[in-house]
Amino acid sequence: MVALWAIACLAAIPFAPRVADALQPGGFSNARTEGARGLQLLHQELGVSLSSVTIVFSHPDKRVTDADYAGEVERVLRSLAALPQAGNVVGFTTTGNARFVSADGRTTYAGIGLNATTAEAQRLLPALRERLPDTWLQVWITGGPAAYADIELVSQHDLARSETISLPLALLSLLVVFGGVVAAGVPLVVGGVAVLLTLGLVFLLGQVTEMSIFVQNLATMLGLGISIDYALLMVSRFREELAAHDVSEAVANTMDTAGRAVFFSGVTVFLGLAGLLLFDYVMLRSIGIGGCIVVAMSVLASLSLLPAVLAILGRRIDAWPLPLFRGLARRTHQQGSASPTGLWHALAVLVNRQPLLVFLVVLAVLTSLGAPFLRVRMGAPDVTVLPAYVESRQGFDILRREFGAGEIAPNFVVVESDGPVLAADRIGALYDYARALEKLPGVVRTESIVSLDAGIGKAQYQFLYSRPEAITDPAVKVQLDLLARGRVALVSVVSGHNPVSAEAAALVRAIRSVAPGPGLKAYVGGAPAELMDVVADLYTVFPQTLLLIVVSTYLALLVLFRSVVLPAKAVLMNTLSILASYGALVLIFQEGNLAGLLNFTPEGFVDATVPIIMFSVLFGLSMDYEVFMLSRVKEAYDRTGDNAAAVAEGLQRTGGIITSAALIIVIVAGSFAFADIIVVKALGIGMALAIFLDATIVRGMLVPSTMHLLGRANWWAPAWLRRRQAG
Repeated sequence: MVALWAIACLAAIPFAPRVADALQPGGFSNARTEGARGLQLLHQELGVSLSSVTIVFSHPDKRVTDADYAGEVERVLRSLAALPQAGNVVGFTTTGNARFVSADGRTTYAGIGLNATTAEAQRLLPALRERLPDTWLQVWITGGPAAYADIELVSQHDLARSETISLPLALLSLLVVFGGVVAAGVPLVVGGVAVLLTLGLVFLLGQVTEMSIFVQNLATMLGLGISIDYALLMVSRFREELAAHDVSEAVANTMDTAGRAVFFSGVTVFLGLAGLLLFDYVMLRSIGIGGCIVVAMSVLASLSLLPAVLAILGRRIDAWPLPLFRGLARRTHQQGSASPTGLWHALAVLVNRQPLLVFLVVLAVLTSLGAPFLRVRMGAPDVTVLPAYVESRQGFDILRREFGAGEIAPNFVVVESDGPVLAADRIGALYDYARALEKLPGVVRTESIVSLDAGIGKAQYQFLYSRPEAITDPAVKVQLDLLARGRVALVSVVSGHNPVSAEAAALVRAIRSVAPGPGLKAYVGGAPAELMDVVADLYTVFPQTLLLIVVSTYLALLVLFRSVVLPAKAVLMNTLSILASYGALVLIFQEGNLAGLLNFTPEGFVDATVPIIMFSVLFGLSMDYEVFMLSRVKEAYDRTGDNAAAVAEGLQRTGGIITSAALIIVIVAGSFAFADIIVVKALGIGMALAIFLDATIVRGMLVPSTMHLLGRANWWAPAWLRRRQAG
């Protein structure tokens, strides 16, 4: 068995280090949104590129209108536009539009369309940078492809930093638990094997389907955390069994008890992550796929590789003891034994004496922690997920500061006509539509072929476009070519609102409420609409995910515990700890508490993907500890038939090991608090906090107090189910 796993690892070694090459940044968009359909129309009818980069120019003294400044911008843009995949270049020097110049005249920008998909455009960045000539202007490259390239780079740095922090701390924790190098090293080996094989498989999957770069971070986080957890539980039970049995019987007993708990724990985590497959977003679907793979690898390694290693090591599992850690491990073992001493016995006695008081106090604490989630504001990620030091974020911040958030991220309305859009009646309807949009609260102006000159009325526009060949003004020709062709016209609606604000979302709804007129159909897109549509779409699917996870997990636990009540209680306990971590997300990432300490800039919302990922991951992870504890409680109950004694023994036996296992997860997940990408930082902190709460006050106090209050009702099952179980 060990040889088979060694061969699998050797096969994965060529692929795992190259996993980042097979992954794509982004993955937050959805082709079904209204804005995405409008963008596709623009691409088909107006030749608008599906992706583009923005080049930002600035100088501390010179003005854009100075001949040498404008000439230098043109020289740089010509060099960049020579890239074979480059398309239209739109900026001040190509259109003469003063909107491309900042109020102080020292900053300008230009967009370069790229004839490539978003993923392909990101790979073009090195070639684009090579064409960037030396210049005396300050230049930044930003926009979607540049941001995605930076996300990939920063993600790899985040992962390396996390591993540097978490692995030594995890080893230290294992040494405290086991007191020896061999026993502490075995879980790390199992975790490393699970992660190595997962990354190798993800690389291969990335060759045939699109996979998000974020799967690398989460798969590593999950793989190290849960595989070490599972191995820790198995090794602990094996050492316990060795005290009374020979090696082969100890391995068999370990598999029959801890192995069963690991299997069902893995099933619950797998089911939680599988819920992400319901989403039509590459990021979420990739995390679901990668998470399911790493859970499967962790369970397989724990139930096949680990027993083989234990059988080989036998009593040498305690080899290479370290005196300092040996003493700490002995005290930890005593506290987790069934003897009437130690912390967990004292806690069991307290819960047994005052179960109702303990239940009410812990319930009050958890609901108080979760209460801030009532004021949550959901948003979708953009370039602001990146730290301020990367180039694409710097360029974006300059644009936002110099031009305003609403100016650089306008709403765009793609108007589709049932005939030629330049026909007189269609121009009249488009004119009326643009004027109606201009009257909406918060709109600064509209830009379209019927908004070129405030002094021109509807009839003049109709006459002008009835003979397009007679248009001689070069500026009008450029605008006409950019804004209308065939059956499609583009109307930009510029507001003063931040794209992620509630006011921007309200304006999108107002724009969509305006009828475009006879013969016209409107698709409202742009950053504000896309953000709003993504959030709405995510939380339309999320209830289905919740239902799938909860029902499937309940059924799995029903099979394990042979009780109708215990699985329902487990679902409620998990939900409470997750809601408490949701409250922390609002306090930290929406409202900015601890922003200075954690080194990020709050944007006033919670990334909409984070609660979804957290629920899918945490529901199963938290259930691990429920399964670990209740499996031991059930062993005692089946032996004694005494509910109170079984709960006390289960808490005493598992309290120390659950705390130690949870500490590993908290360390691994918490190490991502130092990540530079805000989404990863939020996931790490949220998961670490939820697991900490779950393994301490939930499993140590809330679960036992609830079981004491329920008494024998914990084990109730209908007669038909008891008969089926007996059969």
